[in-house]
Amino acid sequence: MIEMVTDPFPEAGELAAFWRRAWNGEPPANYERVLARSLAHVTAQGGARLVGFVNVAWDGGVHAFVLDTAVDPDYRRQGIATRLVEQAALLARQRGAEWLHVDFEPHLEAFYRGCGFRHTAAGLLRLV
Repeated sequence: MIEMVTDPFPEAGELAAFWRRAWNGEPPANYERVLARSLAHVTAQGGARLVGFVNVAWDGGVHAFVLDTAVDPDYRRQGIATRLVEQAALLARQRGAEWLHVDFEPHLEAFYRGCGFRHTAAGLLRLV
């Protein structure tokens, strides 16, 4: 059974191991600082194992942003990512956000549309 946990602040080692499985890379340095400033974050737990994650950043006002949605490859295609995003949206609304934004790669469009997001025009400026 998969349990959704709100704001669990996973240990750095646990989050790093998950990040490697889900993203095939290293997590950003000092990610605990990111979570401390987030509006919310949600994990999916398969027993003691971290199997899914989503972060909700915000501007301190009415705009929140879904970031870093990921599911362990061994647990994909079970609706976990959808449940994570639904919980993130619920928490953002409960905590005062009026808008929830997400940026995604083209192959994820159907997923995010299925979660209720609609297409908008946006801009992006690379800073590094």
